[in-house]
Amino acid sequence: QVQLVESGGGLVQPGGSLRLSCADSGRTFSNYAMGWFRQAPGKEREFVATINLSGGRTYYADSVRGRFTISRDNAKNTVYLQMNSLKPDDTAIYYCAAGPFSSSKDDYNYWGQGTQVTVSS
Repeated sequence: QVQLVESGGGLVQPGGSLRLSCADSGRTFSNYAMGWFRQAPGKEREFVATINLSGGRTYYADSVRGRFTISRDNAKNTVYLQMNSLKPDDTAIYYCAAGPFSSSKDDYNYWGQGTQVTVSS
């Protein structure tokens, strides 16, 4: 059973940084690729980044490439999203998900409850 809990969201000024964490309380974390998605008010949930089982392969949305970094620690059953140079357009609820290595939200089987990120001065 996969149970995902995100943390690390909050209010940050434009240009600032945040690091999101997503911990899995189950025992099968290393069996799944992990993804981060986000949903802004009135918009569909969109892909942010994904990382494969070993952490050796990553893929990013064009909108965050070069600013965000996804990583994972399989010993801690945790995936991270380091977000730098944040912009107001990054404001959204951020969700982590477990599934295949994919940029499509429909491919993911398990989701966390989300954590709010607000970028504002």
